[in-house]
Parts: sequence; C-alpha cells; structure tokens
Amino acid sequence: MLQSVTTTSGELADEQGLTAAFSAHGGELFGYARRSLGDAGLAEEAVQETFARAWRARDRFDPSLGGIRAWLFAIERRIIIDLARKRAVRSVDRLPYEPPPEGSELDEAMRGWLVEEALRRLRPEHRTVVVEIYYRGRPSGEVASLLGIPEGTVRSRLFYALKALRLALDEVGWEP
Repeated sequence: MLQSVTTTSGELADEQGLTAAFSAHGGELFGYARRSLGDAGLAEEAVQETFARAWRARDRFDPSLGGIRAWLFAIERRIIIDLARKRAVRSVDRLPYEPPPEGSELDEAMRGWLVEEALRRLRPEHRTVVVEIYYRGRPSGEVASLLGIPEGTVRSRLFYALKALRLALDEVGWEP
C-alpha cells in the first residue's frame, strides 16, 4: 500500500511526493546533467528518465540509507552514463579531407570512401596518431600524453603514417 510522504522525510510514494521531489531537486538534477552531457535536450531527457525510474522503483527507496536527493542523483548518474554511451555509439567521425572545390555529391562521397579505406590500411598506432592530430586537431604533446608515449614517437609515427597514407591512397585510386 502506498503511503503519503514528503521529500523532507526522504520518502517518495505518491504523485504529491513525486511533484515535491521534482520541485525541490529538478533544477539541480538538470544542471548536473547539462554539465555532464553538454546538451540541454539530453539533460532534460535525463531528468525525465530519473523521475520515471524513481517512480517505478519507489518501493525500493530506503530513507535510512540516505536522502531522496542522493538517491535521485545516483539514479541520474547511471542515466547520464547510458546517454553518453548511446551518443558515442551514434556519433560518426568524419574523415579528415578537403573536398574538391567543384564536384558532385557522389564525387565527394567517393573521395571520402577512398580516404577511409586508405586510413584502414594503416597500422592501428599510425592511424590513431593521424586521426588525433589531423581530425581532432590535438597537438603532438597532447597526443603523446594521451597515448602514454614520448612526443618524438608521436612525430615519428605521424611521419611514417603520412608516408604510408600516400601509398595507400595511390593503391585505392586517389586522384588529387
């Protein structure tokens, strides 16, 4: 049986309690989600899902373990992780190439596929350096600390990667 409760006692069992919890903590939850996700739309989704999950799991809330605020933030933290993972899976990295000044969409798509295929032919450590420096725009020092290798190694890998990339582009039929 549901009991009528308030957020001050740390319980959440009816719609009034849910409304009170939303009024008391919705803004904080939204701010946390927005800072974590960097997207207001996803932050709103996170807050809505937080309260939906809290409502569905209200019988498992134990005020002796902590307050409603901590419980809601724990729920939202898991939701934020899930949303960030989904966004990472859905995101598509564009290939680092300059499209020709004139050309059809098909021509540009074909060039993109050629570059992608050439990048696939590189050794993984060379491909990583090319993508980090040219696609993500990171300096070699940052890439070195990211990969845990000396900066000279990053520069050397970049040199050999670009050399191999030129050969791979020739092999796949690249025409500049």
